[in-house]
Amino acid sequence: MKLKRNIAVSESGFLFDPTSGESYSLNEQGTEILNLLKEKKSDTEITGYMTDTYDISPDEFEKYYLDFVGMLRQFKLLEDE
Repeated sequence: MKLKRNIAVSESGFLFDPTSGESYSLNEQGTEILNLLKEKKSDTEITGYMTDTYDISPDEFEKYYLDFVGMLRQFKLLEDE
C-alpha cells in the first residue's frame, strides 16, 4: 500500500491533497503512520513501530490501522494497487 506521491504531510499533522484541493488534520499517530507509508514501510513494520512506541497490543493496533487505511482509501489518498 502506498500513499500517493503528491500528498503533502506537515509535521503538525496537516495533510493536503493537491489533486482534489482537500486538506485534513491528523493526530500524532495518524501523522506517524502516513510518514511511515511515505517511507514505503510494510504493514508489519508499521505495526511493529507503533506497538513499540505506544502502549497498544498488535491486535488492538490492527483494528485501528485497518479503520485508518479504510479512511485513506475512501478519501482516495492511496495509490491504486
